[in-house]
Amino acid sequence: MSLFHHKKKPSTDTIENGVKLVTALEPKNIVSEQFRTVRTNIDFSSVDTEIKTLLFTSSEVSEGKSTVSGNTAVAWAQQGKKVLFVDADLRRPTLNATFGLVNTQGLSTILANNEDYHSVLNESGVDNLTIITSGPVPPNPAELLNSNRMKNFLRSAENEYDLVILDVPPLLSVTDTQVLAANVDGVVLVVRQGVAQRAAVTRSKELLTMVHANLLGYVLNDVEPKNGYGYGYGYGYGYEGSLKG
Repeated sequence: MSLFHHKKKPSTDTIENGVKLVTALEPKNIVSEQFRTVRTNIDFSSVDTEIKTLLFTSSEVSEGKSTVSGNTAVAWAQQGKKVLFVDADLRRPTLNATFGLVNTQGLSTILANNEDYHSVLNESGVDNLTIITSGPVPPNPAELLNSNRMKNFLRSAENEYDLVILDVPPLLSVTDTQVLAANVDGVVLVVRQGVAQRAAVTRSKELLTMVHANLLGYVLNDVEPKNGYGYGYGYGYGYEGSLKG
């Protein structure tokens, strides 16, 4: 199966049911080990500059960014890092369903009302991992995420946590992510085999370059094993080279 394929109808399963946190449920599973590899490679990619704020995104919907970000967040927490995991997808939130949380208050609440973010913190059930859900869907997501309040929130949170991870919308769907990418220390792009389109991934990289985002690399998701062997996730660098051929 080729890496790039025709666009499929977006799934709403993660919005309704959340994502499976295999790293928390089955830490010895071989897929959990792959998420730990993703964690390690991101750590190695930032040897000279400490990554305190990090966002996971994709080109389009249904590429698995919430699954990858959620499991990698758990992997860091299991390592002993104090992690704040924030649902910054104010249009298609998933963290509340994943962790079984009420979403009446969250990121949109503190940004709209200029409130202290401590008022919307949630326990995740995983040691060292704290959650902020998206909150109610606002009429102006891009404006809220591009506000000084959002920048101040990130600065405050990174002083209290070892790592602040943002789950954000796909780059080509809305402008929200491009705005946020310029204000975090690193960006990871999730590319799903059989769903991602070559032109879409290329355009996503161009958008990140335009705002001088620090693209650390990509996660190749839902990889089809060869000869019955292999893993469901892989981490890659050398972005331009991966798009050739």
